[in-house]
Amino acid sequence: MTARVLVVEDDPDLAALEADVLEERGHAVEIANNGKEALEAVQRAAPDIILLDMKMPVMGGREFAEEYRRRESRAAPIVVVTAADDAQRRAAEVGASAWIGKPFDPEKLVEKVASLLDPAHR
Repeated sequence: MTARVLVVEDDPDLAALEADVLEERGHAVEIANNGKEALEAVQRAAPDIILLDMKMPVMGGREFAEEYRRRESRAAPIVVVTAADDAQRRAAEVGASAWIGKPFDPEKLVEKVASLLDPAHR
């Protein structure tokens, strides 16, 4: 299934890696460097799934998730991508559908995205 993926990540190398891995699978990927840019991207085109870093300048992951859900009646699933030791708790705090720890296995990222895009898992 081809999907529109929004990668919200302030580390350009990591954002490029996530984008490359998902584009190789046929997904259309847009990158935002912080939550503010991500909100602008969402207004341009609704994503099917969002990969969200938590600690970013300008607007962090928590603030983005709160504002995104406030604005969107049909919010896309969010996958928190974080290096925090308490990644699962951080994901739960923002109502994320899943989480992936940094550094991540590219295949695990692909599997997580695919499982959340599958209508049977929603």
